[in-house]
Amino acid sequence: MLITIPLLILLTAVIPIIFIRFKKHYKKGILRRSKETWAIGIYKGTSPLKLLPPLDINNPILTAQDVTDVKARFVADPFMIKNQEGYYLFFEVLNDKRNLGELGYAFSSDGLHWQYRKIILKERFHLSYPYVFFWEENYYMIPECAKSGGIQLYKAKAFPEEWEHIETLIKGKGGMSALVDPSILYYNNHWYLFSYAPKSKNLHLFTAETITGKWKEHPKSPVVSGSAHYARPGGRVLLNENTIYRYSQDETPNYGTKVWAFRITEMSIDNYSEELASEEPILYPGKEWWNKDGMHTIDAHQHKPGEWIAAVDGFTITPVFD
Repeated sequence: MLITIPLLILLTAVIPIIFIRFKKHYKKGILRRSKETWAIGIYKGTSPLKLLPPLDINNPILTAQDVTDVKARFVADPFMIKNQEGYYLFFEVLNDKRNLGELGYAFSSDGLHWQYRKIILKERFHLSYPYVFFWEENYYMIPECAKSGGIQLYKAKAFPEEWEHIETLIKGKGGMSALVDPSILYYNNHWYLFSYAPKSKNLHLFTAETITGKWKEHPKSPVVSGSAHYARPGGRVLLNENTIYRYSQDETPNYGTKVWAFRITEMSIDNYSEELASEEPILYPGKEWWNKDGMHTIDAHQHKPGEWIAAVDGFTITPVFD
């Protein structure tokens, strides 16, 4: 096909504009992916609602520089398990080469001093939010893996380093194909699982009689609707002295800004209600370099009588381009 002179002039004028705009948006994309540097710290306090950075811990306890087996861009989403050997911390490691999240772990004998160990799970899809829990003599994990097409359950073949996929609990379908940050609790002989739909900003709730299902959506679900403040799970659902606490990460004005605590006042297979447990957020931007721009995950455990310890994460924004 012959290109006429007017068409040639038009292409000569348009192509540089397209290239400049593509380059501009490409740089913005790189900036969005690279500007947030996440790290993990430990907070302590007198209750799961009152937690602060302690004087006897040098936070952050883990950064990307501590990861030795892959080139990590950051570490985030900490979940902790304690047994007779000590404390095990599981978290997302963003593999800089693959541009995908993988799951790693660290160990501490006292909950204060930590050593990175290794990557324990990677898939063809992104992994994060490694919600680890113990049930009937076994360790389980339900990570965030929306790109897998559903909510997946893993079981430890040899804790803490060997894991196998055993079940898809909830398959993605329709408007719920991108459920993220699944958070589970066993309560009054039933399992309850919260998960967030980013598009609708709804918090969905599912129930089952056994851990492998059959899972069904709760009749009151979504239990939070259209809320960028309160809907998205922000850590382990905690049962403490017959009170259930649900943490939520606030996505306003930006993702990962702070964490709120809710007190669940009723949770049964038929009904659900909750209320703010505190008028102030539980986690919020700190004064140190690693959490000065926001925090978004908490996993609180009773360390000893009258003292709680929590794994938390935070981030700082570092400009990549002028």
